Amino acid sequence: MNPVQKQKTAGEIKATVLELGTLVDYQAGSTVSREIVSQKTGTVTIFAFDEGQGLSEHTAPFDALVFVIDGETEITISGHTHRLTGGQMIIMPAHEPHALKAVKRFKMMLVMIRS
Repeated sequence: MNPVQKQKTAGEIKATVLELGTLVDYQAGSTVSREIVSQKTGTVTIFAFDEGQGLSEHTAPFDALVFVIDGETEITISGHTHRLTGGQMIIMPAHEPHALKAVKRFKMMLVMIRS
């Protein structure tokens, strides 16, 4: 079975062991994403950004946590730039403008917290 398939029993997701670094692969000049959890209370998505790729400034209505799996990124939140490398994480508050850019290619896990 594909390791990112959601296994459900009576509306619940069963325990599944996942290797974060293998859930998405880098693609030249691209950003790749894969949602691994989607619930009304929030989502978990894994991204792979090639060097120089990023997300332009935007806001989100929910708090979010970014965990950098490997590589290096600059994340700007409300005009303050933070440089993160593998193993580090940052919380992005709801309604605050934020953007990110891959200083080196990097992978991250985004946890969107809706409630």
